[in-house]
Amino acid sequence: MQDHIAAAVPVFLKSCARFLTRADAAPLDAVAGSVDFGRVGDWRPSCEAAKALPPGDDAAAREFFQKGFIPFAVADYGKAEGLFTGYYEVELNGSRQRHGRYRTPLYRKPSDFGPEPPTRAEIEDGALAGRGLELLWVDDPIDAFFLQIQGSGRIRLRGGGTIRVGYDGQNGRPYVPVGRLLIERGDMPRNKLTMAAIRSWMKQNPEAGAALRREDPSYVFFREIKGDGPIGAEGLALSAQRSIAVDRAFVALGVPVWLEADERFAAADSVRRLLVAQDTGGAIKGPVRGDVFWGTGEAAGSRAGVMNASGRYYLLLPRAVARRLVPGRSASPD
Repeated sequence: MQDHIAAAVPVFLKSCARFLTRADAAPLDAVAGSVDFGRVGDWRPSCEAAKALPPGDDAAAREFFQKGFIPFAVADYGKAEGLFTGYYEVELNGSRQRHGRYRTPLYRKPSDFGPEPPTRAEIEDGALAGRGLELLWVDDPIDAFFLQIQGSGRIRLRGGGTIRVGYDGQNGRPYVPVGRLLIERGDMPRNKLTMAAIRSWMKQNPEAGAALRREDPSYVFFREIKGDGPIGAEGLALSAQRSIAVDRAFVALGVPVWLEADERFAAADSVRRLLVAQDTGGAIKGPVRGDVFWGTGEAAGSRAGVMNASGRYYLLLPRAVARRLVPGRSASPD
């Protein structure tokens, strides 16, 4: 299926508006140190040209990217294939007060952990209780766990109304993928491992699922978000099916990315789509690794939950940047 390239232009322009507030001499993304993604001034002409494109015109958008940018295939020591998953904005039921079925807290980030940060198990056992850090209470510990994996969500409040919460830090403990533990113990075959399958297993095995969650010592904290959301690492509201989370050590935020990915296990459509790197994630590590944001709610969750795709991607760099780029470990001209 051919991508509607024009739909990516407003997403790219949001990133432009963000990084063009910095001086022209500033690096596009100082965190991305493995490749020189150029200076803000190198990207300014491309951003200005994108503003002039007629809205919704796929032909004009395609010509803009083809003529103004050069694609660089991303590889990890020569290996171009990598893992691409999906994430979404979770919807949960919650309350401002602990009440009835609302018994699982979402915590704000503490200002001080003390001599050693508590693990997930210790936090669940009350290590942070009584400090006024409870942001909300939700009615399902499994939903709360997956909210931490996704990093953002929309909470339907008891009594009416909704609020958004977003990532506000982590306890400093290493992330342990529970899916890997299920495979190692023979509880789930590798070719069936998806986020949706893990959630289903936890629902069917509530006691074992609770114990499994405690084996991941990492714990995520939240803050309330005003306005549009969810907010990605670039500080912008993410765009459904157009924002991608990357490892910022290898890919600068704000860079357009062409993704080609085929599902390994699920009967879902392949992805051939122009995205923009606008987020990061604790499990997104390495040059050829990405997480596609699918949107908010049940339908987005269903698509994100089964995404476990093998694919490759290409970074689209303005010609002024591409001419100077010295290929390193993670990028080379296509």
